[in-house]
Amino acid sequence: MNVGLGLPISDPAALLDWARRADAGPFTTLGLLDRLVYDNPEPLIALALVAGATTRVRVQTEVLLAPLREPALLAKQAATLDRMSGGRLVLGLGVGGREDDHLVAGTDLRTRGRRLDEQMAVMRRLWSGEPYGDGAGMIGPLPARPGGPEVLFGGFQPAALARVARWGDGFLAAAAPSWAGGLIDTVRQFWREAGRSGEPRIVAQVNVALGSEDVVTDARTAMGAYYEFTGMAERMVSGMLTTPGQIRECVAQYAELGVEEVMLYCYGSDPGQVDRLADVVSAL
Repeated sequence: MNVGLGLPISDPAALLDWARRADAGPFTTLGLLDRLVYDNPEPLIALALVAGATTRVRVQTEVLLAPLREPALLAKQAATLDRMSGGRLVLGLGVGGREDDHLVAGTDLRTRGRRLDEQMAVMRRLWSGEPYGDGAGMIGPLPARPGGPEVLFGGFQPAALARVARWGDGFLAAAAPSWAGGLIDTVRQFWREAGRSGEPRIVAQVNVALGSEDVVTDARTAMGAYYEFTGMAERMVSGMLTTPGQIRECVAQYAELGVEEVMLYCYGSDPGQVDRLADVVSAL
Protein backbone atom coordinates (compact mmCIF):
# COMPACT_ATOMS: atom_id res chain seq x y z
CA MET A 1 0.00 0.00 0.00
CA ASN A 2 1.34 3.42 -0.97
CA VAL A 3 0.66 6.24 1.47
CA GLY A 4 0.71 9.92 0.60
CA LEU A 5 0.44 13.07 2.65
CA GLY A 6 -2.08 15.86 2.18
CA LEU A 7 -0.49 19.20 2.99
CA PRO A 8 -2.21 21.76 5.26
CA ILE A 9 -3.37 24.98 3.63
CA SER A 10 -3.21 27.35 6.59
CA ASP A 11 0.42 28.50 6.15
CA PRO A 12 1.82 28.47 2.58
CA ALA A 13 5.30 29.42 3.77
CA ALA A 14 5.50 26.21 5.83
CA LEU A 15 4.74 23.86 2.92
CA LEU A 16 8.35 23.45 1.80
CA ASP A 17 9.37 22.26 5.28
CA TRP A 18 6.52 19.74 5.21
CA ALA A 19 7.52 18.67 1.70
CA ARG A 20 11.20 18.12 2.47
CA ARG A 21 10.37 16.10 5.58
CA ALA A 22 7.91 13.96 3.61
CA ASP A 23 10.35 13.45 0.73
CA ALA A 24 12.86 12.04 3.21
CA GLY A 25 10.26 9.66 4.63
CA PRO A 26 8.07 6.80 3.40
CA PHE A 27 5.42 8.90 1.66
CA THR A 28 4.72 8.50 -2.05
CA THR A 29 2.70 11.62 -2.88
CA LEU A 30 2.07 15.14 -1.60
CA GLY A 31 -1.43 16.51 -2.17
CA LEU A 32 -2.96 19.97 -1.96
CA LEU A 33 -6.57 21.17 -1.90
CA ASP A 34 -8.06 23.88 -4.12
CA ARG A 35 -10.50 26.71 -3.54
CA LEU A 36 -10.72 30.20 -5.04
CA VAL A 37 -12.65 32.26 -2.48
CA TYR A 38 -10.60 31.12 0.49
CA ASP A 39 -7.32 31.82 2.28
CA ASN A 40 -5.36 28.98 0.68
CA PRO A 41 -2.42 28.80 -1.74
CA GLU A 42 -3.12 28.27 -5.44
CA PRO A 43 -2.27 24.55 -5.84
CA LEU A 44 -0.42 24.50 -9.16
CA ILE A 45 1.89 27.32 -8.12
CA ALA A 46 2.41 25.85 -4.66
CA LEU A 47 3.06 22.35 -6.00
CA ALA A 48 5.57 23.72 -8.50
CA LEU A 49 7.61 24.97 -5.55
CA VAL A 50 7.05 21.69 -3.71
CA ALA A 51 8.28 19.73 -6.75
CA GLY A 52 11.41 21.88 -6.88
CA ALA A 53 12.08 21.26 -3.18
CA THR A 54 11.73 17.47 -3.47
CA THR A 55 13.29 14.74 -5.59
CA ARG A 56 11.04 11.69 -5.66
CA VAL A 57 7.49 12.19 -4.29
CA ARG A 58 4.60 12.83 -6.67
CA VAL A 59 2.72 16.11 -6.39
CA GLN A 60 -1.05 15.91 -6.63
CA THR A 61 -3.94 18.36 -6.84
CA GLU A 62 -6.71 17.03 -4.63
CA VAL A 63 -8.79 18.24 -6.26
CA LEU A 64 -8.17 21.10 -8.66
CA LEU A 65 -11.47 22.80 -9.54
CA ALA A 66 -10.98 22.69 -13.29
CA PRO A 67 -14.19 24.51 -14.38
CA LEU A 68 -12.88 27.67 -12.71
CA ARG A 69 -9.98 27.73 -15.20
CA GLU A 70 -9.52 28.23 -18.94
CA PRO A 71 -8.64 24.85 -20.50
CA ALA A 72 -5.77 25.81 -22.84
CA LEU A 73 -3.90 27.65 -20.09
CA LEU A 74 -4.60 24.87 -17.59
CA ALA A 75 -3.28 22.31 -20.08
CA LYS A 76 -0.10 24.35 -20.51
CA GLN A 77 0.39 24.82 -16.77
CA ALA A 78 -0.12 21.12 -16.03
CA ALA A 79 2.16 20.02 -18.88
CA THR A 80 4.87 22.42 -17.72
CA LEU A 81 4.75 21.17 -14.14
CA ASP A 82 4.69 17.55 -15.29
CA ARG A 83 7.65 18.09 -17.63
CA MET A 84 9.76 20.05 -15.17
CA SER A 85 9.10 17.62 -12.30
CA GLY A 86 10.09 14.61 -14.39
CA GLY A 87 6.55 13.25 -14.69
CA ARG A 88 5.67 13.55 -10.99
CA LEU A 89 2.40 15.46 -11.42
CA VAL A 90 -0.92 13.76 -10.67
CA LEU A 91 -3.80 15.97 -11.72
CA GLY A 92 -6.75 15.33 -9.44
CA LEU A 93 -9.79 17.16 -10.83
CA GLY A 94 -13.27 18.02 -9.60
CA VAL A 95 -16.08 20.43 -10.41
CA GLY A 96 -16.44 22.39 -7.16
CA GLY A 97 -19.69 23.00 -5.33
CA ARG A 98 -19.22 26.48 -3.90
CA GLU A 99 -21.29 29.15 -5.59
CA ASP A 100 -18.88 31.94 -4.64
CA ASP A 101 -15.94 30.22 -6.37
CA HIS A 102 -17.90 30.09 -9.62
CA LEU A 103 -19.18 33.63 -9.18
CA VAL A 104 -15.66 35.02 -8.92
CA ALA A 105 -14.42 32.89 -11.83
CA GLY A 106 -17.35 33.94 -14.03
CA THR A 107 -18.42 30.33 -14.59
CA ASP A 108 -21.86 28.73 -14.28
CA LEU A 109 -22.30 26.45 -11.29
CA ARG A 110 -25.17 24.65 -13.04
CA THR A 111 -23.08 23.56 -16.05
CA ARG A 112 -19.79 22.80 -14.30
CA GLY A 113 -19.85 19.09 -15.11
CA ARG A 114 -20.46 19.68 -18.80
CA ARG A 115 -17.70 22.29 -18.81
CA LEU A 116 -15.24 19.82 -17.29
CA ASP A 117 -15.98 17.27 -20.02
CA GLU A 118 -15.37 19.96 -22.66
CA GLN A 119 -12.14 20.96 -20.94
CA MET A 120 -10.87 17.40 -20.88
CA ALA A 121 -11.42 17.04 -24.63
CA VAL A 122 -9.29 20.14 -25.20
CA MET A 123 -6.57 19.19 -22.73
CA ARG A 124 -6.20 15.61 -23.93
CA ARG A 125 -5.82 16.91 -27.49
CA LEU A 126 -3.20 19.48 -26.50
CA TRP A 127 -1.23 17.05 -24.34
CA SER A 128 -1.00 14.72 -27.36
CA GLY A 129 0.70 17.46 -29.38
CA GLU A 130 -2.23 18.24 -31.66
CA PRO A 131 -2.99 21.84 -32.65
CA TYR A 132 -5.62 23.72 -30.72
CA GLY A 133 -7.62 24.31 -33.92
CA ASP A 134 -9.57 27.29 -35.27
CA GLY A 135 -6.38 28.60 -36.80
CA ALA A 136 -4.28 28.13 -33.66
CA GLY A 137 -1.39 25.67 -33.51
CA MET A 138 0.15 23.42 -30.90
CA ILE A 139 0.37 24.58 -27.29
CA GLY A 140 3.47 23.17 -25.62
CA PRO A 141 5.41 21.94 -23.84
CA LEU A 142 4.52 18.30 -24.18
CA PRO A 143 4.14 16.68 -20.75
CA ALA A 144 6.67 14.13 -19.55
CA ARG A 145 3.99 11.44 -19.62
CA PRO A 146 2.76 10.74 -23.15
CA GLY A 147 -0.82 11.92 -23.52
CA GLY A 148 -0.68 14.04 -20.39
CA PRO A 149 -0.18 13.68 -16.66
CA GLU A 150 -2.13 11.05 -14.78
CA VAL A 151 -5.67 12.35 -14.23
CA LEU A 152 -7.80 11.28 -11.27
CA PHE A 153 -11.36 12.47 -10.77
CA GLY A 154 -13.08 13.03 -7.45
CA GLY A 155 -16.83 13.08 -6.96
CA PHE A 156 -19.85 11.22 -5.67
CA GLN A 157 -22.59 11.48 -8.29
CA PRO A 158 -22.93 8.95 -11.16
CA ALA A 159 -21.92 11.54 -13.78
CA ALA A 160 -18.69 12.22 -11.90
CA LEU A 161 -17.94 8.51 -11.47
CA ALA A 162 -18.57 7.85 -15.17
CA ARG A 163 -16.11 10.62 -16.02
CA VAL A 164 -13.28 8.46 -14.69
CA ALA A 165 -13.80 5.95 -17.48
CA ARG A 166 -14.39 8.60 -20.14
CA TRP A 167 -11.40 10.84 -19.52
CA GLY A 168 -9.36 9.66 -16.55
CA ASP A 169 -6.83 7.21 -15.23
CA GLY A 170 -8.37 6.69 -11.82
CA PHE A 171 -10.61 7.78 -8.96
CA LEU A 172 -10.08 9.85 -5.82
CA ALA A 173 -12.34 8.42 -3.12
CA ALA A 174 -12.81 11.08 -0.44
CA ALA A 175 -15.03 8.84 1.67
CA ALA A 176 -14.74 6.51 4.64
CA PRO A 177 -14.19 2.81 3.80
CA SER A 178 -17.81 1.99 4.64
CA TRP A 179 -18.99 4.39 1.93
CA ALA A 180 -16.07 4.26 -0.47
CA GLY A 181 -16.68 0.63 -1.43
CA GLY A 182 -19.88 1.37 -3.32
CA LEU A 183 -18.30 4.33 -5.12
CA ILE A 184 -15.31 2.24 -6.15
CA ASP A 185 -17.51 -0.59 -7.42
CA THR A 186 -19.48 1.89 -9.54
CA VAL A 187 -16.30 3.38 -10.99
CA ARG A 188 -15.05 -0.08 -11.95
CA GLN A 189 -18.39 -0.91 -13.53
CA PHE A 190 -18.31 2.24 -15.67
CA TRP A 191 -14.71 1.40 -16.60
CA ARG A 192 -15.66 -2.05 -17.89
CA GLU A 193 -18.72 -0.74 -19.72
CA ALA A 194 -16.52 1.82 -21.50
CA GLY A 195 -14.27 -0.98 -22.75
CA ARG A 196 -11.21 0.33 -20.91
CA SER A 197 -8.42 -2.18 -20.40
CA GLY A 198 -6.91 -2.92 -17.03
CA GLU A 199 -8.32 -1.28 -13.90
CA PRO A 200 -8.74 2.33 -12.79
CA ARG A 201 -6.21 3.46 -10.21
CA ILE A 202 -7.98 4.03 -6.89
CA VAL A 203 -6.69 6.58 -4.39
CA ALA A 204 -8.46 7.19 -1.07
CA GLN A 205 -8.31 10.21 1.21
CA VAL A 206 -8.74 10.30 4.99
CA ASN A 207 -8.32 13.21 7.39
CA VAL A 208 -5.81 12.76 10.20
CA ALA A 209 -4.09 14.62 13.03
CA LEU A 210 -1.38 13.14 15.26
CA GLY A 211 0.01 14.93 18.27
CA SER A 212 -1.01 16.78 21.39
CA GLU A 213 -4.51 17.96 22.14
CA ASP A 214 -3.54 21.39 20.79
CA VAL A 215 -2.44 19.86 17.48
CA VAL A 216 -5.70 17.94 17.11
CA THR A 217 -7.79 20.97 18.07
CA ASP A 218 -5.93 23.11 15.53
CA ALA A 219 -6.62 20.53 12.82
CA ARG A 220 -10.30 20.22 13.69
CA THR A 221 -10.75 23.99 13.72
CA ALA A 222 -9.08 24.40 10.33
CA MET A 223 -11.01 21.55 8.75
CA GLY A 224 -14.30 22.81 10.15
CA ALA A 225 -13.70 26.26 8.68
CA TYR A 226 -12.85 24.77 5.28
CA TYR A 227 -16.06 22.72 5.11
CA GLU A 228 -18.35 25.21 6.85
CA PHE A 229 -20.15 25.93 3.57
CA THR A 230 -21.42 22.32 3.36
CA GLY A 231 -23.52 22.59 6.50
CA MET A 232 -22.01 19.23 7.55
CA ALA A 233 -18.64 20.39 8.88
CA GLU A 234 -19.17 18.99 12.38
CA ARG A 235 -20.02 15.55 11.06
CA MET A 236 -17.03 15.58 8.70
CA VAL A 237 -14.63 16.72 11.41
CA SER A 238 -15.87 13.94 13.70
CA GLY A 239 -14.42 11.42 11.25
CA MET A 240 -10.86 12.69 11.65
CA LEU A 241 -8.43 9.96 12.75
CA THR A 242 -6.27 10.96 15.69
CA THR A 243 -4.45 7.79 16.82
CA PRO A 244 -1.96 5.46 15.12
CA GLY A 245 -4.33 2.55 15.66
CA GLN A 246 -7.20 4.29 13.88
CA ILE A 247 -4.96 5.11 10.94
CA ARG A 248 -3.61 1.57 10.63
CA GLU A 249 -7.11 0.10 10.78
CA CYS A 250 -8.41 2.52 8.15
CA VAL A 251 -5.52 1.81 5.76
CA ALA A 252 -6.17 -1.92 6.13
CA GLN A 253 -9.85 -1.41 5.31
CA TYR A 254 -8.97 0.53 2.17
CA ALA A 255 -6.53 -2.20 1.17
CA GLU A 256 -9.38 -4.73 1.30
CA LEU A 257 -11.27 -2.54 -1.20
CA GLY A 258 -8.35 -2.65 -3.64
CA VAL A 259 -7.22 0.92 -2.99
CA GLU A 260 -3.67 1.47 -4.26
CA GLU A 261 -2.80 4.58 -2.29
CA VAL A 262 -4.18 6.31 0.80
CA MET A 263 -3.67 10.06 1.26
CA LEU A 264 -3.41 11.06 4.92
CA TYR A 265 -4.76 14.58 4.81
CA CYS A 266 -3.58 17.08 7.43
CA TYR A 267 -5.23 20.36 8.41
CA GLY A 268 -3.19 21.09 11.53
CA SER A 269 -0.11 23.26 11.01
CA ASP A 270 2.40 21.39 13.23
CA PRO A 271 5.12 19.95 10.90
CA GLY A 272 5.99 17.37 13.55
CA GLN A 273 2.99 15.45 12.27
CA VAL A 274 5.05 14.46 9.23
CA ASP A 275 7.49 12.54 11.40
CA ARG A 276 4.78 11.02 13.61
CA LEU A 277 2.81 9.89 10.59
CA ALA A 278 5.98 8.56 8.97
CA ASP A 279 6.47 6.27 11.98
CA VAL A 280 2.94 4.93 11.52
CA VAL A 281 3.41 4.40 7.78
CA SER A 282 6.78 2.67 8.24
CA ALA A 283 5.13 0.16 10.58
CA LEU A 284 2.33 -0.77 8.18
